[in-house]
Amino acid sequence: MTLIKTSYNRRSFLKSGALAGGGMILGFSWLASCKPTPEQVNNMPKEWFDINGFLKIGDNGMVTIMSPNPEIGQNVKTSMPMIIADELGVDWKDVIVEQAPLNTDIFQRQLAGGSQSIRAGWSGLRMAGATARHMLVAAAADTWQVDASEITVDNGVINHTATNNSAGFGDMASKAATMSVPEEVQLKETSDFNIIGTDKRNVDGPNLVTGKPLFGIDIQEEGMMIAMIVHPPAFGLTFKSMDAETVKSMPGIKDVFPIDVYPDDVEKQWSDGGAINKLVAIVGESTWQCMQAKKALKVEWEESSVLESTEGHDEALTKLLNTSAKAPARKDGDVAGAFKNAAQIIERTYSAPFLAHNTMEPMNFFADVNGERALLNGPIQTPEFLEKTLASRLNLPVEKIDIKMTRMGGGFGRRLYGTFGVEAAVISQKMQAPIKLVYTREDDMTQGTYRPTYKVKYKAGLDNEGNLIAWHVKGAGSNDDLLFENRFPAGAVDNYLAEKFSLETNVTTGAWRAPRSNFVAGAEQAFIDEVAEAAGKDPIDFRLELFDRAIKDPVGEPEKNDYDPERYAGVLKLVKEKSDWNSSQNNGKSRGVSAYYCHNSYVAQVLDLNNDTDSPKVDKVWCAVDCGIVINPMAAKNQIEGGIIDGIGHATYSEMTFENGQPQHKNFDTYRLIRHKEAPKEIETFFVDNGIDPTGLGEPSLPPIVGALANALYKATGQRHYNQPFITEKSVIG
Repeated sequence: MTLIKTSYNRRSFLKSGALAGGGMILGFSWLASCKPTPEQVNNMPKEWFDINGFLKIGDNGMVTIMSPNPEIGQNVKTSMPMIIADELGVDWKDVIVEQAPLNTDIFQRQLAGGSQSIRAGWSGLRMAGATARHMLVAAAADTWQVDASEITVDNGVINHTATNNSAGFGDMASKAATMSVPEEVQLKETSDFNIIGTDKRNVDGPNLVTGKPLFGIDIQEEGMMIAMIVHPPAFGLTFKSMDAETVKSMPGIKDVFPIDVYPDDVEKQWSDGGAINKLVAIVGESTWQCMQAKKALKVEWEESSVLESTEGHDEALTKLLNTSAKAPARKDGDVAGAFKNAAQIIERTYSAPFLAHNTMEPMNFFADVNGERALLNGPIQTPEFLEKTLASRLNLPVEKIDIKMTRMGGGFGRRLYGTFGVEAAVISQKMQAPIKLVYTREDDMTQGTYRPTYKVKYKAGLDNEGNLIAWHVKGAGSNDDLLFENRFPAGAVDNYLAEKFSLETNVTTGAWRAPRSNFVAGAEQAFIDEVAEAAGKDPIDFRLELFDRAIKDPVGEPEKNDYDPERYAGVLKLVKEKSDWNSSQNNGKSRGVSAYYCHNSYVAQVLDLNNDTDSPKVDKVWCAVDCGIVINPMAAKNQIEGGIIDGIGHATYSEMTFENGQPQHKNFDTYRLIRHKEAPKEIETFFVDNGIDPTGLGEPSLPPIVGALANALYKATGQRHYNQPFITEKSVIG
């Protein structure tokens, strides 16, 4: 077994205490406090009300586990408690899961982003469960006067075989609470897991399907008013004046006023990036009344910066790619010399547009702010950073700010940026009343924050034997420099050069599911296929040759490469086997392959298009994934499938364009998303079982599917696709 210290980053990790009426409470820094709902309060002792930061064991054997990270649909509210429960040794049917609110005193990384929740929480969550188990065993050993090493724990039952003694968790909970917290505990061997690695249904499932209030948009509080915002109709405009008197007299409207969301003295966090500062707030009794007031309100805007258009972005990015960086991001060998001696040179440029996030649940947040404290509740991926901004903006100490987290109806990076929470708080402070801020779909799609627009140029050189001897990549993005210079094929090519650029723009941009990778993976993998074809080699074999070089004789300093070539090659070999790559090339379908590493995980995919119709449709996707230990296989497959469908849809159909700074798509009547009939008929997922600690899962399946689709489309139509969305180049998918 693995020994682990019961402390975390200099902080005391665990504290225990007895509960009135029996039971045990164990507080630890990966689990936050939870204030019970009114319904739960009726069934709880009053002595539990002020509990803060805990795993709770009742005298009836039930266990309440707090889920610390925001739930955005990635299923952490189920999977994180599963880790604790397995180490604890409780029966899953005896576990109650609750969402923890923000608690910056005891949490590390309480956010949802980067596919890192499980990876970052793995050791701490296991420690919490193992420590509780240790203390229960210690209590039993003292009670029965036996050696603790002879006691076993299984499904909530503590056993000592030699004396035939057994007890439930509830029987030992009160005494366990008086035991000293050990300095170190033993973790289970991975082979002994009985909850981790099994299918567990979403703990919110029953409430979701029965329509219980779980989301921010569901919040209803006494005295609450609705707020909506009016923002500039174009990027580059700012508020000048308005005539609000007529609107203020409309039914249900309480007030209309401009707000300065981020005055100059506010200390911003990274999560405030891209905020639109000067807005107009409309406060009323209902959403409908506020929407009508928005239509009637006359606002005058003035130009504050350049009113950009899509064509201008494209031209500026092209200009950047036609220059040389002052200093390359990475350079191995003599790239210029290698191209001079190359037998073949392939050079291609790829582009992708701005993309909206389009969360299913409208953007919203609840705030109740007065001079002494701020209470907030809503769907946010970065509550800790929101709290810091609010402390500066509202001039309140953080201990006077209470942020709770609702389940989110989608985020994909949009809810990383807590500007909407700040807006709600500023409006509530002005009104001195509880406010629920609600965005319309048009508000969200025209205010951003968008996936940046990108361009990347690849150049590859082959020798007379079809070996890759030179690779040059230049990448540029709007407010983003795009490239990961130390990823494949870095380390696998003797002569390698990466250059990257960022184009400053006043269009608000930010993370979009699998940032940067969501575009560059597809472009890279499509280009590799084209290079493999020029070399006269099978696309999988061509990639495996490069991985073999990176394994046996890596170029440069191997520690600089941020990928493991053996694991990378492993998923490619696995998907080759599972898709029967070699024997299924002439089955009436067109096939593409892709492989990519991001968020610490490896994914390889094979995609088949059905050629039976004039417009090929995605028939099946095989997906091999190496993300270490899989906590909940059923939920993991859901994540993989969602990423694949998301990637296919956005690469094929979606784009946000601008004319004189004004977004040209305001709702789904013009902004194209994938339809049900366009999703793959079948997705088959295979996880590598290697016992390695878990890595990212929510995002890694999206980036490579774009390349697999592009490569399959080429096989089906003979046309290479260099610009997203693919449908603008040729309508090839029905």
